[in-house]
Amino acid sequence: MNDIKVMNHAADNIRILAASMVEKAKSGHPGGAMGGADFINVLFSEYLVYDPENPKWAGRDRFFLDPGHMSPMLYAALTLRGLFTIDDLKEFRQWKSITPGHPELDVMHGIENTSGPLGQGHALAAGAAVAEKFLEARLGKTMMRHKIYAYISDGGVQEEISQGVGRIAGHLGLNNLIMFYDSNDIQLSTETNAVMSENTKAKYEAWNWNVMEIDGNDVSQIRQALDAAQSEESRPTLIIGKTVMGKGALKADGSSYEACVKTHGAPLGGDAYTNTINNLGGDPAHPFVVFDDVKALYDNRRKELLKIVAKRKTEESEWRKDNAEKAKQMDEWFSGKAPKVDWSKVEQKSGAATRAASAVCLGVLAEQVPNMICASADLSNSDKTDGFLKKTQSMKKGDFSGAFFQAGVSELTMADMCIGMMLHGGVIAACGTFFVFSDYMKPAVRLAALMQTPVKFIWTHDAFRVGEDGPTHEPVEQEAQIRLMEKLQNHSGQDSVRVFRPADADETTVCWKLAMQNMDTPTALILSRQNIESLPEGTDYEQAAKGAYIVSGSDENPDVILVASGSEVSTLVSGSNALRKDGYKVRVVSAPSEGLFRAQSQEYQDSVLPYGVKKFGLTAGLAVTLQGLVGIGPNSKIFGMPSFGFSAPYKVLDEKLGYTGENVYNQVKAFMQQ
Repeated sequence: MNDIKVMNHAADNIRILAASMVEKAKSGHPGGAMGGADFINVLFSEYLVYDPENPKWAGRDRFFLDPGHMSPMLYAALTLRGLFTIDDLKEFRQWKSITPGHPELDVMHGIENTSGPLGQGHALAAGAAVAEKFLEARLGKTMMRHKIYAYISDGGVQEEISQGVGRIAGHLGLNNLIMFYDSNDIQLSTETNAVMSENTKAKYEAWNWNVMEIDGNDVSQIRQALDAAQSEESRPTLIIGKTVMGKGALKADGSSYEACVKTHGAPLGGDAYTNTINNLGGDPAHPFVVFDDVKALYDNRRKELLKIVAKRKTEESEWRKDNAEKAKQMDEWFSGKAPKVDWSKVEQKSGAATRAASAVCLGVLAEQVPNMICASADLSNSDKTDGFLKKTQSMKKGDFSGAFFQAGVSELTMADMCIGMMLHGGVIAACGTFFVFSDYMKPAVRLAALMQTPVKFIWTHDAFRVGEDGPTHEPVEQEAQIRLMEKLQNHSGQDSVRVFRPADADETTVCWKLAMQNMDTPTALILSRQNIESLPEGTDYEQAAKGAYIVSGSDENPDVILVASGSEVSTLVSGSNALRKDGYKVRVVSAPSEGLFRAQSQEYQDSVLPYGVKKFGLTAGLAVTLQGLVGIGPNSKIFGMPSFGFSAPYKVLDEKLGYTGENVYNQVKAFMQQ
């Protein structure tokens, strides 16, 4: 092991760099970064296994940061590893910098996850731990023997998502998950004793975690804890490290600035900053320096790692010789490319609910995509993810040969863990629940969109037709909310979430095909509970790949264009027949994905929804859901839900709320006569 004095000096180096980054940027969070420096230094300089020459090596240990405000600590430590430069640190929080205020996914620079919204980071780590276990069951220990490290703070423990992570990780016995809880008793506006008095150790032990309490600023204790964690065989590990917020900080008058709330979220400032840097052994005039002995520490670790990785890769090479087919499969899984699927094997039943049609697709995917994991929040028999489950089995502690992830009632945790599975690499993850409960998942959906992680969200029971369950279970505003993500571009210029609401069983197959082909962004599939009449014979469902298309039987040079997605499309078809009897030329457009439609050429968009032709939209959501397609003004009308739903059988609700072909006829005829 390295000399304790050198280790402490390296931690002080991280503290100096972290405080100086915040000071130069005139914003940021120095205190936590200074308190956590000892742990991350021990982990990075002595324990974490990674390839210094290939940050994307599949066999690497992974480090997930939950409290993104502690980015100065992470950037400083990664600089010691050679993944950032001093100039990068000086650009902290600046335009086009690779050191933004909160870390953003950047594996080439050692950053495994975007973090900031507290709690989600360690859920991503738990998902990565599941992925590693899943892949180990298929590829063996030689290729999958790494650890997943998570770093969490008081805020992350307080966020409700920590309960889901604690329960699931303990229940599954994720002994490859090692979490450091930086317990410094300080948060942004108060000391933690103002808001919590729980026994965190007892709580995690009740969830079947291996829990240790240490001095998180003591190198020897950190080492002992990490040694014990690495040898744990049946439980995830929580290391509760009592650390000092703003460790080493001094006020302007020279008194201690440690354990002070003010250091959490603001630069130390003025003489306090100068005194602190001097106290830590730095030069306030030239603080952006890596000390010689610290450079030597990490240079030596690099040499050690090159030997460790060379040995591992020799073993991996031997495995590849003995397992040529598995090796080829593994390379495909980690390629980031869409899996090959024979969609001709999907046989849909005409008139089925789209959730049932989705189940058929999932059954085929379970058979053909061996690296796919499907999850459900205790609703597999209702959201029909059991179509996947029937072809596999649930993952269990000690047995990850199954491919179904039982998350229990924890939609946000489930979503983040599925995202984490995909961040790990090698797997494709999908998760299902009722659409109304997408409200619980929005923070994860947003994070997936930011990271461009192509997880598949399956949301069923898509409208008021949930019926007897009443307004608590009937989504109305949810579609408008998620479709905003179609309009919001990610940093690559794509629609940040690809959203599909298929019109019938056959369109569901095409939408699932598009979802599986989409490896650039998350995909959302919004599916019906009730059966839906199929679209007219001759409809070219493959046109759904363009986001919106003309349904078979539509008239040339229409007087009016009827637009909808999901079950409302067949309702429009019904209404259009009566309109034609009155002499109107009618076009019906199915628009499962507005975002995909807007990605088409202007010529195509104009051919489907030409300017100047009257347009009528029908949606079981808020009218604004279709506004981007139908428009506003005298040539546009949208019939949508103006209120929450009601408790009654869905056919009664269709009649009472006006979702019938007859009402479409009446609404459109009145619109045309205006």
